[in-house]
Amino acid sequence: MTDTTQVSPIGDPIYVTEALIAEDIDAYLEQHQHKTMLRFITCGSVDDGKSTLIGRLLYDSKMIFEDQLDALQADSKKVGTQGQEIDFALLVDGLAAEREQGITIDVAYRFFNTEKRKFIVADCPGHEQYTRNMVTGASTADLAVILIDARKGVLVQTRRHSYLCHLIGIRNIVLAVNKMDLVDYDQATFDSIVKDYAEFAKSIGIESFTALPISGFKGDNITTRSANTPWYSGPTLIDHLETVEVLSALDADKPFRMPVQWVNRPNLDFRGFSGLIATGSVKPGDEIRVLPSGKTSKVTRVVTLDGDLDQAVAGQSVTLCLADEVDCSRGDVISLADNPPQAADQFEATVVWLNDEAMVPGRAYWLKLATQTVSATVQSPKYVVNVNTMEHLAAKTLELNAIGVAELATDKSVVFEAYTDGRTLGGFVLVDKITNATVAAGMLNFSLRRAQNVHWQALDVSREAHAALKNQRPKVLWFTGLSGSGKSTVANLVEKKLHALGKHTFLLDGDNVRHGLNKDLGFTETDRIENIRRVGEVARLMTDAGLIVLTAFISPFRAERDMVRSLMAEGEFMEVFIDTPLDVAESRDVKGLYKKARSGELKNFTGIDSPYEAPENPQIRVDTTTESPEDAAERIVAMLVG
Repeated sequence: MTDTTQVSPIGDPIYVTEALIAEDIDAYLEQHQHKTMLRFITCGSVDDGKSTLIGRLLYDSKMIFEDQLDALQADSKKVGTQGQEIDFALLVDGLAAEREQGITIDVAYRFFNTEKRKFIVADCPGHEQYTRNMVTGASTADLAVILIDARKGVLVQTRRHSYLCHLIGIRNIVLAVNKMDLVDYDQATFDSIVKDYAEFAKSIGIESFTALPISGFKGDNITTRSANTPWYSGPTLIDHLETVEVLSALDADKPFRMPVQWVNRPNLDFRGFSGLIATGSVKPGDEIRVLPSGKTSKVTRVVTLDGDLDQAVAGQSVTLCLADEVDCSRGDVISLADNPPQAADQFEATVVWLNDEAMVPGRAYWLKLATQTVSATVQSPKYVVNVNTMEHLAAKTLELNAIGVAELATDKSVVFEAYTDGRTLGGFVLVDKITNATVAAGMLNFSLRRAQNVHWQALDVSREAHAALKNQRPKVLWFTGLSGSGKSTVANLVEKKLHALGKHTFLLDGDNVRHGLNKDLGFTETDRIENIRRVGEVARLMTDAGLIVLTAFISPFRAERDMVRSLMAEGEFMEVFIDTPLDVAESRDVKGLYKKARSGELKNFTGIDSPYEAPENPQIRVDTTTESPEDAAERIVAMLVG
């Protein structure tokens, strides 16, 4: 049964509910439940008609309630851009700023369905500054409708969005040449645009696409074949959307992968591992492997809210019960025993930078991959991509909307697949550890071979044995503060007192380290981060030797201090903030550094032209305006040795 439409006395459509709903609601719901789902996006340059197209699809598929239609007609007359006619874009542009400017800013998701299929469409913004929003919408899409204004042809954002869609793994591309009504439905114009796009598409690896001449405003070739384009013999847009193969159908044929979201333990008699099946299928009796531990077992039950299943496939959320009490928790991945994914901690990745602040090479970010969260550092990019020419350009960092290829390292192995083999275990996001803002999206290309050939060497003398021999617990006292605050002075006094107590210590001083280990580093933000990373690794090795390590470094960034903290065992890192106001530190200026920084002779100097991020919750705070170095050292030692 299909929807029907009547016409009101003033010529507006009146929607009549699908007959099957009124006749047999259970039959309608059953029919609706078994429809396949297609997720797709509309993208392209500014004002190419993306929102109008989606509005037309909603309108023609009878997905607008009567009150919405009344509001649409009223809004069209008030703020619309189509004169007295319906402005379909207003169905999607919900933000006030979008309606005022006539553009899409955020990603708008809309649901609609036809007799054959259900759809979720994401209307992505066309402006370059909102590229990050477009990437978000494309990350879960099976298909992309790339719109081109027939009057303008292929533009910069057309190229950018096409490249990003291909990069993200969307293989179903529809080239919708829109606003054909404004070029009198000219076939030559359509053919010329398709030819130009085909040349570009081939250069970035798009093997095929479906081109349609449409008018989102007038409805040409959207749901019915248009008499205005007798020269076009292909499908309408909705015909193509209803018949194209969805990604989930392809995922079902891939090897079984299920990232574990949580351990389901409602009572003492039940223990299962819950998650969304990313690819493949699973059934009771299957031999499985839990990664990264490599433990094996057998599936005994596939449990859902509606009862046990004989088989579950990609896209279903299930709980797996296993025959053995294997160690498995959130972040692990369950696969078939004879076809597991890899685990590694170093990769080459393609990164799309989404943050206003540029990437800082060497800084630690949270990397989220499926249900796994680890700390990761990204190196300077090998190159960035010019989306207009496809050139590989040299760059030291990634700016907003830049697309680059770089190496990254995680603090522990993650279970992964190349993005081309699977989105779930190949796609990741980077999150700033301080602001919790998502700063980048990325695709893992491959693991670095050296990561698979470097292994921890088992040692017979453990760090506990080293510490026991010295009769002390390893510690890192991390002194931080402005230049001239008194870090080295206090740290030196603390070490002398500890030495007098028979403690085994070592002091790593900022200036001393730069004479040897870090003599190749300067004072840019990137070099400062690498300076602290190296010192943190050395401090960790010294705690393995059972030592009490004291460090005296400005270490201006919280993210790097937190990175060092994460390297240490629980309770071994103590942050000591030497809290000295800038004017007091500058008045001391023992080395004359502030004077040089003020005159411009010394660049990137903390407190002058480079920021200092003070600790928010240090274990020890020393106010040097009220406490002498001797008293501060005595207090620190007392706190350390208890």
